[in-house]
Amino acid sequence: MNYSLREIVERHHLLASKALGQNFLLDGNITRKIITLSLRQQGIASFGGCNLCEIGPGPGGLTRAALAEEPASMTVIEMDSRCIAIMEELKEETDIPFRIINGDALKFDLVREIEAPRQLISNLPYNVSVPLLTGWLKQAANYQAMTLMFQKEVAERIVAPTRCKDYGRLSVLSQLTCTMSKLIELPPECFTPSPKIRSTVVLFVPKKEVPNGERLAKVEKLTSLAFGQRRKMLRQSLKSMPQLLDKCRDIGIELTARAEELPPEAFLQLADCL
Repeated sequence: MNYSLREIVERHHLLASKALGQNFLLDGNITRKIITLSLRQQGIASFGGCNLCEIGPGPGGLTRAALAEEPASMTVIEMDSRCIAIMEELKEETDIPFRIINGDALKFDLVREIEAPRQLISNLPYNVSVPLLTGWLKQAANYQAMTLMFQKEVAERIVAPTRCKDYGRLSVLSQLTCTMSKLIELPPECFTPSPKIRSTVVLFVPKKEVPNGERLAKVEKLTSLAFGQRRKMLRQSLKSMPQLLDKCRDIGIELTARAEELPPEAFLQLADCL
C-alpha cells in the first residue's frame, strides 16, 4: 500500500480532537516497529489465521502495519466519524475482510462480535484507556494477545511490582490475568499533535488460567477498598468488612500490612472469601 499518512490527514482535513483524546501516530516506521515487536514477543511470524480488532484507528497508521501481517480479518471501531472515510478508502485497498464500526468501543462486546482466535491492537485514547483495559481484562481468556499503547504513567501502573508507589488496582487486575511486556517507549514528538507525556506500548498475553469475571469483580471491589486508603493498614481500610479481617488471619495476611504490600494472588485469595 503506497501512502503518506500526513497527506491523508491533510486531504481529509483531519485535526486531532482533544475531546476524544486523539494524538495521531503518523510515522510508518514506528507503526511497523510496534507490530513487529509484538509478533516477535509472541513468537509468531504474522497475524495469519487471527481476527484482529483495532480501537480508535484514526488515520490508519497502525491499521496498515497490522494489515501487512495478513490477519484473517480486521475490525476497526472508531468514534470519530471524520476517520470513517479514511477507513472506507483503506477497505478498498485491501483484500482482507474489513469491518468498520462507527461507535463507542466502551459499548461494544468484542468477544460476542468477533470470532476467535482474536487479538486487540490500539493506540488508546488517553481519556478512556483505563476503563477500556479494565473491561478487556475481565474477558482476557478470550484473546490471544492485546498490543496497547498508554501514556507512560498508566503503563508503569500496569506493570508495577508490590511495595511500589505505582502498584495499585490496575496492577493487581492486569497481573492476575496476563503476562505483560513493555515493547517500546515513544517520546511526544512521535505524535501529532505532540502530547506533554511519553507513551509506552504494552503487550498483554493472557495466562493459561485466568480468574473468571465473578472472581475479578470481587477483586475490583476489594482493591477499591484497600487502595482507596493505601497508606492505612488493612485493619483500617477493610474495617467495613470485619468477616474479611478474620480471613486475613486464616490465610496468613498480617492486618498491619498495607495494600501495596500484598501480591495480586493475595487479593484473589481474599476475594474468594467474599
